[in-house]
Amino acid sequence: MALEHGIAKLVKEFIKAGKPSVRNQRIDDRRKGYVASATLAGETETRVQVNDITLEGMRFRVVSPLGVSGPLPAVIYYHGGCFVSGGFATHDKQLRQLAYFSQCHVIAVQYRLAPENIWPAAHDDAETGANIIWRNASRFNIDPECITLAGDSAGGHLALVTALRLKAENLWLPAQLILIYPMLDATASFKSYARNGEDYIITRDTLLSGYEMYLEELSLTHPEASPLWREDFNGLPPVHVITAEYDPLCDEGKALHRYMLNQGVACTHQHYLGVIHGFFQLAGVSRAALEVIRDVARRINIPK
Repeated sequence: MALEHGIAKLVKEFIKAGKPSVRNQRIDDRRKGYVASATLAGETETRVQVNDITLEGMRFRVVSPLGVSGPLPAVIYYHGGCFVSGGFATHDKQLRQLAYFSQCHVIAVQYRLAPENIWPAAHDDAETGANIIWRNASRFNIDPECITLAGDSAGGHLALVTALRLKAENLWLPAQLILIYPMLDATASFKSYARNGEDYIITRDTLLSGYEMYLEELSLTHPEASPLWREDFNGLPPVHVITAEYDPLCDEGKALHRYMLNQGVACTHQHYLGVIHGFFQLAGVSRAALEVIRDVARRINIPK
């Protein structure tokens, strides 16, 4: 299938500019560029309440629907950015949209970034943040039995590994996981890394340079570097995996779906055509982005 019209225009501009590589950027410039791209996410939803809080040393952004009382389902959200960029500013519009369309609380966790902080900093922060939210469910006005872990790209990776850590600790588990084109295989062994790795803005270089800065000396096959290859998925709650046709990570997302099913996990998969890695943040130019935001919001509102 051809690229969506709005995304095709972005890709054409990227190719015309000579396919600039982030390897040639200073990390501060890379981060500023990511923040600047948030203009492509569409309108800012104002029918929500937004609060930034610090609790037990961790920073959270809590986005809530207006006029809704009682403990609500919630999503704990981990932003993308290849472990080196991203935060509340890059994902503000998506968090607001999810909270409005789901009528649930959306709580984003700010984790430490590389290269200043290497593995396991982001993984530890993701787990710590989830536990703080769960322990303080009444303070957040959320139902502790209806918590979703979700994230895009590196955030999808963190949501998955956090759930695996929680399962091993046997204290609590989320009700479900929603993994939006997650980074799963630091060895880049699937064909989509070659097929989609050069022309579609978020390139092979973009993804692998993030792994390199965050993992440093950690083996690429370590279970927290490449969770795709793990054999301990059994016992996880239901998982929904989202992939994009022109994404270097497309094939590994599809593989995760197969591996989850083989290990007895109730896993579903939705593949979006005509879109690239990062399309979840392109609701201003992409019809599929609007669709996926509404679908994720529907899934967050878990019926009792």
